[in-house]
Amino acid sequence: MFHLVTGLPWLVVLVRFILPLPWPWTLKALLALVLLIASQYHYVSRLSSGSVFAPEFPRPLVIAFNVLFGAIVLLAMFQIALDAVSLLVMVFTGAFPLLAPEVRYAAGLAAIALSSFGVNRAIIVPPLKDIEIVIPGLASAFDGYRIVQLTDLHISRLFPAVWSQAMVAKTNTLEADLIVITGDFIDGSLEHRRADIEPLRGLSARDGVYAISGNHEYFFDAHAFLQHFAAMDMLLLSNSHAVIERGTAKLVVAGVPDRSAGRNGFAAPDLHAALDGRPDEAPVILLDHQPMQARQAAEAGVALQLSGHTHGGMIRGMDRLLARANNGFVSGHYQVGSMQLYVNNGTALWPGFALRLGRPAELTRITLRQAA
Repeated sequence: MFHLVTGLPWLVVLVRFILPLPWPWTLKALLALVLLIASQYHYVSRLSSGSVFAPEFPRPLVIAFNVLFGAIVLLAMFQIALDAVSLLVMVFTGAFPLLAPEVRYAAGLAAIALSSFGVNRAIIVPPLKDIEIVIPGLASAFDGYRIVQLTDLHISRLFPAVWSQAMVAKTNTLEADLIVITGDFIDGSLEHRRADIEPLRGLSARDGVYAISGNHEYFFDAHAFLQHFAAMDMLLLSNSHAVIERGTAKLVVAGVPDRSAGRNGFAAPDLHAALDGRPDEAPVILLDHQPMQARQAAEAGVALQLSGHTHGGMIRGMDRLLARANNGFVSGHYQVGSMQLYVNNGTALWPGFALRLGRPAELTRITLRQAA
């Protein structure tokens, strides 16, 4: 069913864009075939690795598939918009207008150009995004405390070791007090990703690296991955917390596993357990991969929740659809009751649809500030 759904944009392009072109049938058939194969990118990924989430073929081919798949989706949207305008014209003229070939050429070129630009923006090592967040009750010893949030790394054939190494090197220049990774480390098996994730061992911060699981960990051998990350000197928070101290001042960092953990034989997220025994006077920073439970975290007394998962919506406009699936939270800073929520656009994103238009990736440095 999934592969039939991804074929629907291709069908729109075939019927409303390719067939009306004034080209020889052989050229139209060739274009239709190329785009049909591109529309089944996820099926090809499944053939290569057994999973739609992990293409295991050369990176240039993964990039090409993403560019073409994105172009199909965009072109289908453009064609639907053109047909909607044509229907409106028909209401007033009584005839459905025939589009000049030049209009179709312009739409096709725009789709491939936008898709190419969007894929390029998706696969770069992201630029730094600096934000400050005021935390009520924060001790003066933690005023100016710097947290670098990495999330949705999706290390894969699209984001291989060379990308990981560059991202780690850039992160380490930020001189963070703490690095947090809020899930979705990988796409693929540990056997395939071992070399690609190795650069993460080089992440360095004064108070270490804390991490939680994301939903993509559970698409593969989560147990092996979580053990491997723990052996890389990351503190994995699973319904638990850690206390960071500066003299007598304290800051709590808590973490819960992804919501899909319970469906895969692991402990389900339990915020009560994660906060149990924490120092009452210390502000709590919660790491939760998905932002949809933010209101429950606010009710539990969390000061700041850091999440990812949504990739910021990837495309401006489409982010509204993803917001509906995440209780309204999709990108950036939110005030949720007395708690603040930051939803990170992601350091990278899923290689199955690597396209960013108006929702850039980010390497996020969060500076904590005392309330006045």
